[in-house]
Amino acid sequence: MWASVGKFIGGKVVTAILVVGVAGGVIWFWKHPEDLRSIWDTTKSAIAWLSFAAVLPWALFFAVPLARKFDNNLAPAVMLMSYLAIDAVVALWLAEWSIQGSLSWVVVILGLLAAAVYNYLVAQTIDEHLD
Repeated sequence: MWASVGKFIGGKVVTAILVVGVAGGVIWFWKHPEDLRSIWDTTKSAIAWLSFAAVLPWALFFAVPLARKFDNNLAPAVMLMSYLAIDAVVALWLAEWSIQGSLSWVVVILGLLAAAVYNYLVAQTIDEHLD
């Protein structure tokens, strides 16, 4: 019995918090449309960069067999570093060459690390399909 009462009251409390939070957000962005515009611009840039980073290693699929021709690991490493450098330049370009604040830098660095891992996995997948 107490469990059902707790679920009922907890559900009402969570619903009230969500309603107040959404209403507060609507009121805030209604009074401050420049904040909404700033968030939308940031979101558009993030989606554009994610799309670019996702397509880049697939678009340069021909680089994997070229790097594979060498008998050492230097060529594939240079290929992956080049992919990462291109991703970094595009990220900075989308940020208009200005990243301010430590949180922004942490997000950019984590995004670049994720892109590096993704580039490696895609190159490995392409290499497996070439065999």
